[in-house]
Amino acid sequence: MPNLKNLAWIVFISLILVSCQTLPEAAPQPTQPAITGAGWQPEKGLTWRIQYQGDFSPDPQGLVQVYNLDLFVTSAELVAQLHEQGARVICYTSVGTLEDWTPDRDAFPAEVLGKPYEQWPGETWLDLRRLELIMPLFNARLDLCRQKGFDGVDPDNLDAWTNDTGFKLTREDTLRFAFALADAAHARGLAIGLKNSPDLVSDLADVFDFMVTEEAFEQGWSDLALPFLQANKPVFAIEYSRDLMVRDIACRAQNEQGFSVLFADVLLDGEALPCP
Repeated sequence: MPNLKNLAWIVFISLILVSCQTLPEAAPQPTQPAITGAGWQPEKGLTWRIQYQGDFSPDPQGLVQVYNLDLFVTSAELVAQLHEQGARVICYTSVGTLEDWTPDRDAFPAEVLGKPYEQWPGETWLDLRRLELIMPLFNARLDLCRQKGFDGVDPDNLDAWTNDTGFKLTREDTLRFAFALADAAHARGLAIGLKNSPDLVSDLADVFDFMVTEEAFEQGWSDLALPFLQANKPVFAIEYSRDLMVRDIACRAQNEQGFSVLFADVLLDGEALPCP
């Protein structure tokens, strides 16, 4: 007859060994960053202007409160001049694509380059999953943004995961990258904006400091930007439509809800007009 005490010990030790076995690790989930506080925390209702190319001249009356300008084209001297007028300045840069005219284009390794962005020749989709490869490059851009004196950053094409990029990007991949980008911007005292990407508003309205929309009224999704306005954060809305009904709806939303609306050419290479 077996010793019952020894048998009990054998069962006990076996259970411990089973519980110590290594289980398969779950995929890491996006972690919302701690808000460290940007140096500039904009409020809704600001007047603004956007231009990425072409001859630029500041508003002669000094009535524009925020300028959205290209990171690489804009000089530190121009940013300082706009500051002297009392304006804030946002640097634009694409983070979901690599533009073949940027001076740092050769620093991006081949393994993070995907399919061409067919809508915009000269742009290639990036693999936003490869944080170890792309974040040092975007950190360098944020450093340049801060060195030139910009107050915030407008990172474009975060909606890469909804496009045919050549990569199997997911919403979670995008959020992981967006949180890392927000941490990096805030660590440098920069406000950060969400460009379009209405599907990400529910996760990023508490983390990002403003929103920039393109054709939200034309496409009928402007209400998805309301969490930013409800948090007293600006929504800078660009409309390219010449349709008078769209303009009327957008300007009514500015008056009633606090959107900051501009009407511009899609190339953003000249004058952008506010609501009358």
